[in-house]
Amino acid sequence: MAEQSPKLNRIGLAGLAVMGQNLALNIAEKGFPISVYNRTTSKVDETVERAKLEGNLPLFGFHDPESFVQSIQKPRVIIMLVKAGSPVDQTIKTLSAYLEKGDCIIDGGNEWYENTERREKAMAELGLLYLGMGVSGGEEGARNGPSMMPGGSLEAYKYIEDIVLKVAAQVPDSGPCVTYIGKGGSGNFVKMIHNGIEYGDMQLIAEAYDVLKSVGKLSNEELKNVFSEWNKGELQSFLIEITADIFGIKDDKADGYLVDKVLDKTGMKGTGKWTVQQAAELSVAAPTIEASLDSRFLSGLKDERTEAAKVFGDILSDEVVVDKEQLIDDVRKALYASKICSYAQGMNLIRAKSEEKGWGLELGELARIWKGGCIIRAIFLDRIKQAYDRNSDLANLLVDPEFAKEIIERQSAWRRVVCLAINSGISTPGMSASLAYFDTYRRERLPANLVQAQRDYFGAHTYERVDIPGSYHTEWFKLAKKN
Repeated sequence: MAEQSPKLNRIGLAGLAVMGQNLALNIAEKGFPISVYNRTTSKVDETVERAKLEGNLPLFGFHDPESFVQSIQKPRVIIMLVKAGSPVDQTIKTLSAYLEKGDCIIDGGNEWYENTERREKAMAELGLLYLGMGVSGGEEGARNGPSMMPGGSLEAYKYIEDIVLKVAAQVPDSGPCVTYIGKGGSGNFVKMIHNGIEYGDMQLIAEAYDVLKSVGKLSNEELKNVFSEWNKGELQSFLIEITADIFGIKDDKADGYLVDKVLDKTGMKGTGKWTVQQAAELSVAAPTIEASLDSRFLSGLKDERTEAAKVFGDILSDEVVVDKEQLIDDVRKALYASKICSYAQGMNLIRAKSEEKGWGLELGELARIWKGGCIIRAIFLDRIKQAYDRNSDLANLLVDPEFAKEIIERQSAWRRVVCLAINSGISTPGMSASLAYFDTYRRERLPANLVQAQRDYFGAHTYERVDIPGSYHTEWFKLAKKN
């Protein structure tokens, strides 16, 4: 490799919305001089100004793509953080005009994994390397240490390994929250499933809140204390921590707490929907994640729900009386047991895709890099890592001896919470779906025999028997007529 001028920067970053700005500043702060570019030049100036204010960091702004590309040492590495879809293709087109063979482009956005695989092939034809790198942790993570999931060209990963190992979140006794995920679009796929698990986690926490508030009549102050306490035990996680914070924030525009003024209508960017679509494609059950997506759809029907509330009113005549302390303990246990099911579903999706594509993904290693920086970071991921360390071929997290023991210990409380919610008219789709998943998975015999019989009756789809090998078809209609 030709010796580079010391004036050239180590890496480039294109796309300076909040995530891009923060990641660029993080890279610069770790001692890697970085060039930045954005189509809207005011964003470039804003980022350069921030770099000065945050300690004269080695960050250099460029207003045109050519001088931006030329400012980076060879082989050039450029991270893009732009909106998924056509903006990515447009940015690649703009940058690749000035790139040379052996240079590398990294997409740091939430992209559909097949788009990444398409782009990697197109880049290879131009002699360029390509990575799809999921980045989790939001703007705070991007600035101070995210979890990163790079997939695609291993050669390209080697170009940036020294950077990402320093830029990623650092977890004591566990290391940087980054690893080379695997070939093709595996990095994007893993990030997508991470987001699906995140949907499930958030829904389960929302249901715990609903039961405690609507049935247990806990005040926001009590909820803050409960979630703060939970964050010291097995539920300790980023999402539980921020939930406790949310309950304590007073409204600055009116009396009361801000959480009560937030409209109950959930937005989404699409990764949860992709996860559920992939579950269907792979024939992998993911009911908790599916329930969380359905709940977001239903939350969007705010006007319809307001009208429905008028139609149905308060159809439950009896107020359910509960022991508050018992309820808090039961909900904690139900939340944890449900969470195990949600993560089990996500891990099964990753394994199924890895087998289909030949990616060779290591589930325990994924749990390790999710322990810091990302939105689903939790002490619980230690247990998942240990489960796969004990048995890398584990069929389902539910049957890991430690998790099985934890579920058995919590199942009575879990059932009490779901029954209480149903009897109180409070929907707990995530907890109910998790419980149904557990109850279905643990049963040796299911009523699927009847479904198979029905399929054979109306469509001659055949069935297998429990006692004699082979495939069978019965003229059910004729036999029914005889009887």
